[in-house]
Amino acid sequence: MTTELSETALAELVCTRLSHDIIGNIGAVSNAVELLEEGDTDFMDDIHSILKTGSEVLSARLKFFRLTFGLSNANLEKIELLQKTAADYLATLGSRNYPIKLDFALTDVKYARCALLAIMVLADTMIRGGSIKVTLVQGRWAVVSEPAVSAPEEKISRIKNILDGKIELDAQFAPLLYLLKYLKQSNINLYVLKSPALGFVFE
Repeated sequence: MTTELSETALAELVCTRLSHDIIGNIGAVSNAVELLEEGDTDFMDDIHSILKTGSEVLSARLKFFRLTFGLSNANLEKIELLQKTAADYLATLGSRNYPIKLDFALTDVKYARCALLAIMVLADTMIRGGSIKVTLVQGRWAVVSEPAVSAPEEKISRIKNILDGKIELDAQFAPLLYLLKYLKQSNINLYVLKSPALGFVFE
């Protein structure tokens, strides 16, 4: 554990995290293509299902990652696009039985990237669905989670350690580390909601 994180180390963590989040579906699509090449028609329905689901997940996640970690562009000023992209991303994480719902009321595009990063961080703590709200709290924009089941205390403790300034070189926390670096460069202050749910307030 260290108290400093170089830009190179942060880039490595982000690349590792994003690769981890797409490699499974890439493998599934690759396997489906191999079955197609073998010409076994017995599995045609399964192949179509795998290709459809895999391509949808990959598309949703890559679009979200592009907005969240890519170069700033005009799309970050399109509220409806931000909402749809974030909702589509969350749909790839939740399941039919445990969906992660999104209430996206952001109107100030200054906090667009903050909101997307916070959504990604909070989604990582929602092991059995719930909801994430982007809303005003006492006049300041906040991203708040209401998980159906709380994440393991060990993970929440590590998140709190990072928020307290202790940096962990673990790719699962790359979105939070990136968020903190972005806030510092953008001169945006962060306040953490302690209860009743984990959340971030930006100012």
